[in-house]
Amino acid sequence: MAQAFVNSKIQPGKVVVFIKPTCPYSSRAQELLSHLPFKQGLLEFVDITARSDTNEIQDYLQQLTGARTVPRVFIGQECIGGCNDLVNMHEKGELLTRLKQIGALQ
Repeated sequence: MAQAFVNSKIQPGKVVVFIKPTCPYSSRAQELLSHLPFKQGLLEFVDITARSDTNEIQDYLQQLTGARTVPRVFIGQECIGGCNDLVNMHEKGELLTRLKQIGALQ
């Protein structure tokens, strides 16, 4: 169930961030991404605590990405890591390039 849920969220051309609302790193990632000009429906924040299988989701994220911590940021079908990875990409100017490449920005 958790595996199918996660796989259904990860899609080409879309940015998906698995978060916990109480996590400061999740909040920082949300804030950074929310200020970018995404096309409608191509940025999604998934609160894994809203589901009863939170631990199973994190276990699957561990299997998929090598880490079970949140946020887990997917650009298209590739996990770029967590908040620090996202911030580093942004500071290097790589984030906007990647988002343009997948067609996620207006």
